[in-house]
Amino acid sequence: MHLDEALRFVAAHAPENLDGVRCHIDPDWIEQALQATGTATLRRRRLPAVQVVWLVIGMALFRNRAIADLVSSLDLALPGPSPEVARSSVPQARARVGDEPLAWLFTRCAEEWAHASADQHRWRGLAVYGVDGSTLRVADSDENREHFGGSHGPRGESGYPLLRMVGLMALRSHLLASVAFGAYNIGEHGYAVDLWPSVPDNSVTIVDKGFFAANVLIPLNRSGTNRHWLIRAKKNLRWRVIERLGPGDDIVEMNVSSFARAKDPTLPKTWLTRAITYQRKGFQPQKVLTSMTDPEQYPADEVAALYHERWELELGFDEIKTEMLDREETLRSQSPVAVTQELWGVLIAYNLVRLEMERIADEAGVAPTRISFVAGFRFIAQEWIWLASTSPGAIPSRLRDMRANVKRFILPPRRSKRSYPRAVKIKMSGYPRKRPHRRTAVK
Repeated sequence: MHLDEALRFVAAHAPENLDGVRCHIDPDWIEQALQATGTATLRRRRLPAVQVVWLVIGMALFRNRAIADLVSSLDLALPGPSPEVARSSVPQARARVGDEPLAWLFTRCAEEWAHASADQHRWRGLAVYGVDGSTLRVADSDENREHFGGSHGPRGESGYPLLRMVGLMALRSHLLASVAFGAYNIGEHGYAVDLWPSVPDNSVTIVDKGFFAANVLIPLNRSGTNRHWLIRAKKNLRWRVIERLGPGDDIVEMNVSSFARAKDPTLPKTWLTRAITYQRKGFQPQKVLTSMTDPEQYPADEVAALYHERWELELGFDEIKTEMLDREETLRSQSPVAVTQELWGVLIAYNLVRLEMERIADEAGVAPTRISFVAGFRFIAQEWIWLASTSPGAIPSRLRDMRANVKRFILPPRRSKRSYPRAVKIKMSGYPRKRPHRRTAVK
C-alpha cells in the first residue's frame, strides 16, 4: 500500500483523537504542486511524479540508505513485470519532476503549519519568529561548483561548493515558515529580505546581530502591521539618547548610512529604536535593540529574556545538520537542480517531524521543545517503513500506539541557570587542502 493511500485511509477512518494524522502532507497538496508547476505525470510510469515527491522526502529521513533502495523500502513503485525498478530510472524520474514541485509543496506546508504554530505560542500578543543563516556543503561536481561557488580565504578555495541558506522559524516549535537559499556569494542580508513577505502582522522576529542594517530591519518593521524585530547591539554601535524610559531603557536615534540609502532611497536619514541594557549573572552587560518602543506593553526585562529564544533557531539548524544529515552536511545530488530538489525534501521532512512532535507535545501538555528530536525523528522514520508494508486496517491503532510511545521521549525542563565558557574542541587540520584531479580519458 502506498503512503499517500495510507494517509487517505487514516484520515477517513481514524477515530476523533487521531485527527492529528492530518498534519501529514495532504496527498491533494502534492497533486496541486505538480499541477501548479506543470510536472504532473501524463502517462503511466513505474515511478510517477507523486511517488518521486515521496522519494525525495524519504531521502531526508533515511540518509543512510541508497536512494534507489528507498523505492522498494517505501513501496513507491507501481506494479510491473519486475519487482524492482531499474536503478537508472530513479535519477531519470527525479530529473523529470525537478525542484519546483518540492519548493511549492514546502511553501504550502509551511504556510499551513508554521504560522498556526507561532499563533498558538505567542508572547504578549506577538507571534515569535527567528531568522538566521547557515551553509551546507554540496557534492563537488563541476556544475555545483560553478552554480553555488564557495568561500575563498588565505588557504584558498573551500574544499566543497557551498550553499547559503537563511530560514524564518517559528521559534517555540522549530517549524520553518520560509526558507531562501542559493549561491554562496549572495550574503545573508540578501536572502533575509526575501523572507520578509512571509512574516505575518502582530509578530516579533529575533535576529542575530550580524543582520543589523537599516535596509534589512526597517523594511521588516514598516511593511506590515505591528511587525517588530529584536537584535543584540554590536559593541561599536553609536547612537543618541532621545528619551529615558527607565534604568537601562532608552529611545535612541541612529543615522542611516549613505550606503544603505543608496541601496534603498526610501530609507530615512535617521531612525528611532529602543535600546535595553541588561546583565545576566556571570556575564558582561549586554544591549539589545528593538522596534518595540512601548515600555508598558513590552517590559524591558521581558524583552531582554525574549532575545535569548533566538538560540532555538540554532538548535533547529543543528537538528537538520547533525541528526537528519548525520553530520554529513554534504547533500548527495550532483547537479544544482537536484541539489535544490533534495534540500526542499530535507526541509519538508524536517517540518513533518517537528509538526508531529508538536502534536505529541500538545497531548502531553508540554512545550514542543520538550520533545526529544533525536528520539522522535528516529521513531517516526521507523514508523514510515512500517506503514509502507502494513495492511490499512492496522494503521489507526499503530499510529495511536506511536503517539503513546513517543511521549516517553519527553525531555526534562531546561536548566536555564547553567553556563559554559566557549571552547574549541577540535582544531582544523594542518594538512594543505587537496583538490580532486579529474582524469582525462586516454584517446
